[in-house]
Amino acid sequence: MADRYLRFTATAPGRALTRRLGLPRPATLRRWTVEHPSLTGSLVHLTAGESPLALAPVLARTGLPAGDGTAADSPAAVVLDACGVRDVDSLASVHAALHPVVRSVATSGRIVVLGAPLDAGDHHQAAAQQALEGFVRSLGKEIGGGRTVNLVRLTDAEVAWSTLDFLLSPRSAYVSGQVIEVGAAAEGLPWVAGDRPLAGRTALVTGGARGIGEAVAETLARDGATVVVLDVPQAEADARRVAERLGGRALTLDITAADAGERIAAELPDGLDVLIHNAGITRDRRLANMPAERWSSVLDVNLASVLRTTDALLAKGTLRRGGRIVATASIAGLAGNAGQTNYGASKAGIAGLVRALAPRAAAEHWVTVNAVAPGFIETRMTAAVPLFIREAGRRMNSLAQGGLPVDVAETTAWLAHPASGAVNGQVVRVCGQSLLGA
Repeated sequence: MADRYLRFTATAPGRALTRRLGLPRPATLRRWTVEHPSLTGSLVHLTAGESPLALAPVLARTGLPAGDGTAADSPAAVVLDACGVRDVDSLASVHAALHPVVRSVATSGRIVVLGAPLDAGDHHQAAAQQALEGFVRSLGKEIGGGRTVNLVRLTDAEVAWSTLDFLLSPRSAYVSGQVIEVGAAAEGLPWVAGDRPLAGRTALVTGGARGIGEAVAETLARDGATVVVLDVPQAEADARRVAERLGGRALTLDITAADAGERIAAELPDGLDVLIHNAGITRDRRLANMPAERWSSVLDVNLASVLRTTDALLAKGTLRRGGRIVATASIAGLAGNAGQTNYGASKAGIAGLVRALAPRAAAEHWVTVNAVAPGFIETRMTAAVPLFIREAGRRMNSLAQGGLPVDVAETTAWLAHPASGAVNGQVVRVCGQSLLGA
């Protein structure tokens, strides 16, 4: 369903009325297109404190020209290296660096702050670096204009290049207020040139016949993957339609079946590189009115099936070395939502799975495990939500609008990237910096 309010505020009368009444004024977000795959404008590189990072070569790969941060320059992106901030006094350099340029950042621009991991042996450094999280999230809520602000914790710029490339591009249009940790990679990370980084790789998308799953399948195929579209037998026609359009194949089975993992492994004897757990259902009702069946069906589809199939595919070696697992959580699991105790529990469980399995999967199988946590995304399901609840869902985030399925898909594709091996155990919200939760 079209966001008529967003369209109205883009008109001259709409801008005048919303300004007068103090209503939200969302900006039309700049997303990736074939014609415009990159941001338009310069990239300003700033430093707060002394940092050991060698950022220049990595930032050069974005293709954005270096800017000076002046009002005339109107940069598309600003990267502030604050890894050297170690105490409260040095936090002043964060203010000093960004204060002169923040007003000049272009509409739908990007601000990325780089921080260091918290040093457990130095509580002054830990306090200063933790302060960056509050700074970034607050700036994201006040900057407006479709601009996003994120924090990346890292020790090596080279292994973080796919993350920086994503955050400094139109593909991250609905990702803001996030803290992403980039650790050490288990193996050398390739810098994959060109626009098909997943060429030669096979990706399985559960629940891929429609909605967000279909968008994920499309985006992975765009990036070169051979996509297997998995869905329930009742959706076979849609699964085949999507698979044929993308040059992939359809696989229909009940993901909750005890032998689903074994059946997937048998269908993919040559192995799998990317496993996307997208299948999910809702059976909303307040706990006092919720029958046991509504509870168990949601937990079985959204969580238990993910655990079972992941365990089976790892145990059988179906997921190849260097593989990627990306599961779908939700802000309902991170912040809670009335009427969704079952759904919230299942999606919080996904976050727990990711954090516990990620280090072991990397060590034993050289496979990363991450999750995306969508907020209000414009789908057929949200289109059926009552008008006032739908409008509240759209406006209750820093970008004052709902996201699109492609926003979740682009984030998934970044986590599936061959060069994202240093991103592991992360739960990344795709919610426009929802006001629900952190």
